[in-house]
Amino acid sequence: MKIYIDADACPKQVKEILYKTSFRLKVELILVSNKSMNYPLSEYISSIVVESGADVADDKIAFLVEKGDLVITADVPLADRVIDKEALALNPRGKLYSKENIKESLGTRNFLDELRKSGVETGGPRPLDKKNIQEFTNQLDKTLTKLLKTNKF
Repeated sequence: MKIYIDADACPKQVKEILYKTSFRLKVELILVSNKSMNYPLSEYISSIVVESGADVADDKIAFLVEKGDLVITADVPLADRVIDKEALALNPRGKLYSKENIKESLGTRNFLDELRKSGVETGGPRPLDKKNIQEFTNQLDKTLTKLLKTNKF
């Protein structure tokens, strides 16, 4: 099992939690981004830098992810692709995407995208807060415990 981070947009606090989790559980953590990133030196942590461009990092993650992996992303279309490959996707706010909820999340995302394209101000997501960080930490722990214990999800 590997953990991939859609790292360009991932909040620093979430990355810090993932670094500690990687050390503690000895799980491979791979940051995928359009630019070089600083991260702790560890045999478990690496990065892949892709060319700049829309969805280039997402395409790389979708290509590499395998059944049973975990992807950290706020990008709902990427989460949909990850789930299609029988992997898991976790939002930095703590929402675990699943076959049961991804189509609804994708529909909401597409609806808001259409509103933005037509000139409606949707406001975007609110800033990450302590509650979001706690929800992410709890869901990450729950998800990894299940994956590592059973190799199933």
